[in-house]
Amino acid sequence: MFRAAAAQDIPAVAQIYADIIAREGETPRTGWLPGVYPTGDTAAAALARGELFVYEENGAVLAAGILNQTQVDVYALGHWQYPAPPEEVMVLHTLVVSPAASGRGLGRRFVGFYEDYARTHGCTVARLDTNAINLPARALYGGLGYREAGVVPCDFNGISGVSLVLLEKKLP
Repeated sequence: MFRAAAAQDIPAVAQIYADIIAREGETPRTGWLPGVYPTGDTAAAALARGELFVYEENGAVLAAGILNQTQVDVYALGHWQYPAPPEEVMVLHTLVVSPAASGRGLGRRFVGFYEDYARTHGCTVARLDTNAINLPARALYGGLGYREAGVVPCDFNGISGVSLVLLEKKLP
């Protein structure tokens, strides 16, 4: 079940972040850093803004994402094929799926939830980003019809040397 997050979900979301970072090992995919980004504070701040959403199954939070209309500053450098006024653009940030639930299609389903949410809020364009080294995420988004609108070298969420891939999709 997809739903808006509640305060009691923060520890579970923070644990998913920690589990993903711990799995990075010697082949990093996200480029996230422990204690830097994302953290429980990331989830708590999104919750306070009403922007944190989770997927829950049998009482366990298995996935989370932040949905809002905030296009971070480097989005200005994107080669967007679908220009739209800010009020018509929804952005998905920090999509995570618990490693214990990986391979079950939850990332794909969460993106579907995000797109439905965007449409119900009057948005015509969906945008998101990922680290260039996150090849599984890039493949997922590409398979769901997202086009890459540029790769921008930047410092992102307190992490230096990120090559941020900007992606977009026109919503029907």
